[in-house]
Amino acid sequence: KSLTRYRFDKVNQRSKLKQSLSRFITLLFPELESVVSSLHSSSVYAMLMKYPSAKDVAKSQLHSLTNLLESTSRGRIGADKAKLIRSLAKKSVGIYVFAKVLELRHTIKLVQILDEEIAEIEQQIQSHMQEIHSPLESIPGISFRLTAAIEAEVGDFKRFSSPDKILAFAGLSPSTYQSGKFTSQNAVMEKRGSRYLRYALLLAAHLVGKYSKTFATYLKKKRAEGKHYFVALSHVAKKLVRVIFHLQRTGESFLDFA
Repeated sequence: KSLTRYRFDKVNQRSKLKQSLSRFITLLFPELESVVSSLHSSSVYAMLMKYPSAKDVAKSQLHSLTNLLESTSRGRIGADKAKLIRSLAKKSVGIYVFAKVLELRHTIKLVQILDEEIAEIEQQIQSHMQEIHSPLESIPGISFRLTAAIEAEVGDFKRFSSPDKILAFAGLSPSTYQSGKFTSQNAVMEKRGSRYLRYALLLAAHLVGKYSKTFATYLKKKRAEGKHYFVALSHVAKKLVRVIFHLQRTGESFLDFA
């Protein structure tokens, strides 16, 4: 539990830093996002460390920029993309602000440090999970990280007499408002209990809705009923908890259907 919560907090820190980085890039070189698959790749970070603004990229030597991008992207970014990036930089509407350039470079370094720390934590988690052989990992979309988080937060599944008790523990049970004879039909999640478990289950629901045929069909059905995506996702989470409860109690592996 300590490892999974530690990873959760580190990932949150990294997410906030990446949001800051995106804002810096929008100021210094806003056109860059339109020509790269992700602003948060090793090749983009390497380029921004050397050429942190559109002004710097525009002044760069094309062969130097190309070599940098090719080597850090393992050949995925070539001369044509480097030429396009420099061309956009020359007519960019980005503003050069030295303080933001410094912040951008320092933020990239912090993200890279967190990447290394998270990788080390995940290595330890994976080592523990290899000894457990959890049936949860048989569900498409649920990695050893999510399995570890769910297992750690729930603990001994025998403590819970039903899946609904786990949902309540995670704060995923719908709350109701009642006054006199009136009962609200627009129930919302209670959001009490373990926030770590709630996050893990909702993320797992999102992923199984993409990678499991069973859950993808169920999510599509709920969406077809007119439910908002996040409402439909909460239904997937409930179904997922029922499946997890069964797998843990029986030791069976998950069987997807076509």
